[in-house]
Amino acid sequence: MTEERERRPETPAEESGAVGVFAAVGRQLKLLRERAGLNQREFGSLVSYGPDQVSAMERGVRVPRPEFLRQADEILGAEGLLKVVIPEVEEAMTKARTRHPEWYRSYAALEAEAVSLHDYSTMGMLGLLQTEAYSRAVFTQRHPPLDEATIEKRVADRLSRQQIFEQWPPPEFSFVMEQAVLERPIGGPKVHREQLCQLLRIGRMRNVQVQVMPTGRAEHPSLGGSFTLLIPKGRGQVGYMEAQGYPKLITDREEVRILAARYGIIRAQALNPHESLDLIEKMLEER
Repeated sequence: MTEERERRPETPAEESGAVGVFAAVGRQLKLLRERAGLNQREFGSLVSYGPDQVSAMERGVRVPRPEFLRQADEILGAEGLLKVVIPEVEEAMTKARTRHPEWYRSYAALEAEAVSLHDYSTMGMLGLLQTEAYSRAVFTQRHPPLDEATIEKRVADRLSRQQIFEQWPPPEFSFVMEQAVLERPIGGPKVHREQLCQLLRIGRMRNVQVQVMPTGRAEHPSLGGSFTLLIPKGRGQVGYMEAQGYPKLITDREEVRILAARYGIIRAQALNPHESLDLIEKMLEER
């Protein structure tokens, strides 16, 4: 029973069989990048992606979007080698579905079609914001321990969810996190620094606002833990929270209203987005 509950797909497209398409395109992308003499960070800066995202696409874990393939084809001088596979990638994308545990599927489906998402985090970095290395550290440190195959599958699931940032039109995002979340060096100094850099990159997107709740605040409107608010396309707002592996999807209008009110007060008491990004930059300078 435990083994069945822990199962995850190796890639976002495992269930549909489209994984072969993404893996083949990823290998081709890596070959062209290396032929151009670029490392993953250098190439990522040219296409506005982080090195973890480039790595995930090269391994077939992350789906390469058609617009990315067109841009990469030009930058790498591929002469159409990446553009020509776009129809196959688009077909595979229509078939691919990320599998999640039964208890998580209803929320995952809502998240994937969200037009707005707002999150308050108290202990660790939200999965949507995590680098691959940070995510791997989280699952590696989990107790009771997970086997290596399960860790890799969970990391793949988490990375695949981040494609929501590439949707058009883009959803509206706001993320408020306790200062302690930024200060906790999960995975060690290198992983910590990369995570802060990713947070800066995401926080500078036009449709994203990142705010930090200072530890020194004498008042706090919600000490009950983390929660997420989202609005799926064509539906009303819902809430989601999880504690020690026990999830709760909140659809009752009054309960959602209360969470939304708390979130509004949290945002008002936190540093504004500019102050928050300045704080993250200062933390990076000190490391």
